[in-house]
Formats: sequence, C-alpha cells, structure tokens
Amino acid sequence: MADTPGVTTSSADARARRTQRTVLLGLFVNIVLAITKLVAGLIGNCYALVADAVESIADILGSVVIWGGLRIGARPADDNHAYGHGKAEALAALVVAGLVFVAGVGIAVKAIDELLVPHHAPAPFTLIVLVVVVIAKWIMSRYTAHVATQEGSDATGVDAWHHLSDAITSLAAFIGISVALFGEKLLWHSDDWAKADDWAALLASGVIAFNGAKMARLPMRELMDTEPDGVKNQVCETIRAVEGVRGIEKCRARSSGGRHYLEIHVEVDPLMSVREAHAITGKIKAAVRAKHPRVADVLLHVEPHEGGAARDGPASL
Repeated sequence: MADTPGVTTSSADARARRTQRTVLLGLFVNIVLAITKLVAGLIGNCYALVADAVESIADILGSVVIWGGLRIGARPADDNHAYGHGKAEALAALVVAGLVFVAGVGIAVKAIDELLVPHHAPAPFTLIVLVVVVIAKWIMSRYTAHVATQEGSDATGVDAWHHLSDAITSLAAFIGISVALFGEKLLWHSDDWAKADDWAALLASGVIAFNGAKMARLPMRELMDTEPDGVKNQVCETIRAVEGVRGIEKCRARSSGGRHYLEIHVEVDPLMSVREAHAITGKIKAAVRAKHPRVADVLLHVEPHEGGAARDGPASL
C-alpha cells in the first residue's frame, strides 16, 4: 500500500529556482574574479595569482556543471525515472569534485616547475586584488552554504565548498606574496624571497586537491544510497505516534536530489479490516507531510502486529 506525502510541486519548483539562481550568481562572480586574477597575475608577475585564476576557471566550469545538474534534477518523474531525476545533482557534484582535484594537481606541478626557475618578485598591487577576492569568495561561500542547508541540496553544498576553497587559496597566495615582497626589505637581502609566491601556490594546490577529495564524499553517499542521517528515526518516531500504529517492523531510507524516499512496514491490529488499515495509512501520510516536508515519498506496507515488544523498539529498525 503506497502513499505519497511528498514535496509539493510548487515547493519543489521554488527549491529548483532558488538553487539555480544561487549557482548562477556564483558563476557570474567566478567569471569576474577569474578575469581579474588572471590579468593581475600576468601583469604583476605573480604565479600564485595566476594559479588562483586557474582555480576560478575550474570554478566556472564547475558552476556550469552544477547548474546543469540542478536543471536536470528538477525534472519531474516520468515513465523511465519513477523516482525523478534527482541523482543528476549528485552526479554533477561528483564531476565538480573531480575537476577541483585535477586542478589542484595541475597547479602543484606548475608551482614546482616555477620553483626551479628564478624570477622576479610579484608586484605590490596584486595584494589588493587578493584582498577583494578573499572577501568576495568568503561571502559567496557563506551564502551558498546557507541556501544548500535550507534546500537540502548536496550539489549546491559542493558549490559552497568550491567558493570556500577559492577563498583559502587566495588567502595563501596573499601570505606568499606578502613574504615575497616584504621579506627582503624587512629581514635580509636574498633572491629566495621571490619564491615565496610559488611556495604559496604549492600550498594552495594541496588545499585544492584535499577539498576536491572531501567534496566527493557527499555526492558519493547519495549515489550509493547511503541512508540520510537521522531521517529514518525521525520519520519512524512520527509514525509511531499515529493512532492505530502498533509498531514498525522495517524501515529503509535513501535520498535523491535533496528529497528523501522511505519504505516502511507498519504493524496494525491483525483483526483490523482493510478499510480501517487504509485509513491509518492516510493518517500516517498527513503526519509525515506536516512534520517532514523533505520526504518526497513513503511506501507503506501494512503488517499484522504479533505483540512482540522487541519489534516496536528503535533497535528493530
């Protein structure tokens, strides 16, 4: 017996619009910052800033992929996709995580090459550019993470990590350039100070690669149908409180596109009629819809209650 307490069409559409707008805003910011950093890095002889621009270019590609994943994921269920297209979000997030990791490795290779080649210290104005970049990316990271949490979107959450990664690498570049510029003036004369810029790029590459690997965890959990944290117990607690429910024999949960799908075996009085049992499933539907708006669908199986106390407890889930 299946009931669908699910997310309404209007709320799903609102979620899709908000997450897509957030990603498009991030895309615009990334384009502006990438051009600014690349030009400033080339003119100002600053490889750390060029490396930062490379990551922003990867951010642009990543935002496009995330936006596409959100667009596809927002499509309703059809004959070939009974559970909707939500997995497209996780796939897009996984692709972006891979892009970030590859970008980190590429920057590391180039930074090591630059360390072996003597060059001049970067221009002072590059520090101003980096201050603006760090502030802008930190703000975008916090805003995107807020939207991701409210809308339950792993793909948007990965985009937030992307912005945060860029802020961290820009901060590392700021420190490296500061050392390259002021080390010789404030401490002692040496051409080695100019290499601080490249060491900063190398440090940034490690942060980028680490974040890429970390970002892959969220979409992998969804693609592997890992049970969403806490959802199963919360929903089952709500169902146990419904009048007529004697126990819960089995409960499974998985996520797709920020929405949850559950399969639950509820126990009722074995002498109850089919009509009465169906009425109870209607009550369950209303209760879950009221308390858990992110639950898109619950598949309910009605079982006769045999009076086993152990089957009613949380340990039996």
